[in-house]
Amino acid sequence: MTSVTEAAPAPTRAGPPRRSFRSGLLTGLLLLPASLWYLVLLVAPLAIIVLFSFGVRGKNGGYAGGFSLANYANALERNGPFVASLAMAIAGTILCLLLALPLAYFIATRAGHRKSLLIILLVVPFWTSFLIRTYAWLTILGPEGLAGFIGDVIGDPSFRILGTPFAILLGVVYGYLPLMVFPIYVTMERMDRTLVEASKDLGAGRWATFRQITLPITLPGLVTGSILVFIPLMGEYVVPAILGYGRVFLIGNQLVLQFLEARDWPQGSAKAVILILIMLVSIVFYLWFSYRGRKTREVSVL
Repeated sequence: MTSVTEAAPAPTRAGPPRRSFRSGLLTGLLLLPASLWYLVLLVAPLAIIVLFSFGVRGKNGGYAGGFSLANYANALERNGPFVASLAMAIAGTILCLLLALPLAYFIATRAGHRKSLLIILLVVPFWTSFLIRTYAWLTILGPEGLAGFIGDVIGDPSFRILGTPFAILLGVVYGYLPLMVFPIYVTMERMDRTLVEASKDLGAGRWATFRQITLPITLPGLVTGSILVFIPLMGEYVVPAILGYGRVFLIGNQLVLQFLEARDWPQGSAKAVILILIMLVSIVFYLWFSYRGRKTREVSVL
């Protein structure tokens, strides 16, 4: 008697592709509100600005249809506000970095039980309006404040601080310093202390330990803080208008003048597009330089 055993057909695996489809559909539904928010509040306004930048000014101001590159040519010819804004943003970012690095290092490694108190002191100014805090500097730097005191010391009653680039630089550093401190503090707080101790045990000095251990670990925080400070500084308007008395003309002042007073929307849009491109190029270059420096340090350590 011969028995024939037939092999059972292999089961089809229809489960995983179906689960993958459902997972992708669920992810798309979850991302839909954020995507719509992104399109409506960021992409659409940028598209409108780019469209306006190629138009012409209407008879009574505003925007009239058309296509012209004259707005960009005029903006590039009169590039003084762009240069002044870029210089102010770079100087403000560097000063914030120089002040934030030791402050964040002290809070993360030396503050001890006072760490929470120092962090609260950094956050407290954000509880007050940025406009009010900027107006407070009018009294601090005015003739009855620091400027008057310095004028009495040097014997020059006409000495002033308000209306100068120094006043604007001081105001922006005060306003944006916490944005630089917190990212650096977070990276230092998460740093493995045993790496620093091992470096010291191997004979490295404080500067060598900081340069080869602390700085590379802190680099993501430095990059994040620099971007958070540099981007708003490029288009800063409030501080130059209040502390600069309008005498220091930055691109933020120029944009307000073009849109609200001259009502030349195409010209203002072209300058806004150029400002965005300058910020993008600067950030890309900064990220490339930071990444290149990190790779160089890793090779030097090896």
